[in-house]
Amino acid sequence: MNGRITNIQRFCIRDGEGIRTTVFFKGCPLRCLWCHNPETQTGWSELMYNPEKCVGCMRCASVCQNGCHIFGKSGHVFKRDLCISCGDCISPLCEALELSGRDVSAEEILTEVLKDKAFYESSGGGLTLSGGEPLAQGEFCIELMRKAKAEGLHICMETCGYSSPELMARAAELVDVFLFDYKETDPTLHRDYTGVDNRVILDNLALLEEMKKQVVLRCPIIPTLNDRVEHIIGIASTANRFSCISEIVIEPYHTLGVGKYIRLGSSYELADISEPSDNDIENIISLLKLRTSVKISKA
Repeated sequence: MNGRITNIQRFCIRDGEGIRTTVFFKGCPLRCLWCHNPETQTGWSELMYNPEKCVGCMRCASVCQNGCHIFGKSGHVFKRDLCISCGDCISPLCEALELSGRDVSAEEILTEVLKDKAFYESSGGGLTLSGGEPLAQGEFCIELMRKAKAEGLHICMETCGYSSPELMARAAELVDVFLFDYKETDPTLHRDYTGVDNRVILDNLALLEEMKKQVVLRCPIIPTLNDRVEHIIGIASTANRFSCISEIVIEPYHTLGVGKYIRLGSSYELADISEPSDNDIENIISLLKLRTSVKISKA
């Protein structure tokens, strides 16, 4: 069985405890307005084009069968509507074009992950599944985790929590720690900001509570959207209600992913929002009355 990923990133230190290798899965059921990995949203491969890095060699135009790349007085024009993301135009010598999404087997991923097993053992690290949403490719995700467990690897899963309870329960049998997103307390606003309401997500959080799984609640804070007092109180209420939540991680809004929207030929809706100050984040944390610890994620 093959799955589709965008990247395998080694020596990660913010995707769970210790040194980890993070696998980014392609595809996500949510469309968060602030998503900083837009290349992982769709389930299909996509060509990313950075016009600032094009040197005008015209190799892409010479190999493209669909006439997607046109060179003229205005420079390199990429006809995205003609592109089928075949990847024929990709070259090691070209920094302007990149194919986001490749098909790999669980064995291929595990071969790469196991290269750093000694670092996992010395640091308490392991494998982290991220995305996108790993459970959007549920069967492949579970196959990979079974093979990783057979090698004795510790597994973390970053998840938006939006999946069938049956799939979540099967995954939970293999996951050591869930890095679980909590994006918005109000279900209507959750739909406005992500495309879905939060009822399924909260039901799956309750399921993990029943299964006695360890959960780290990850809370993105987006100025003018969910930095409201009501939502901050909602974070605290949820964390205090579920004993499975061992830690809160506050994730301040950042703009590091904006360039990816340009390379995908799409627009970024929150371009006018500024990153919060340290004082803003400290004020938010002061409102949290928790039984567990709070950390601030550094992008």
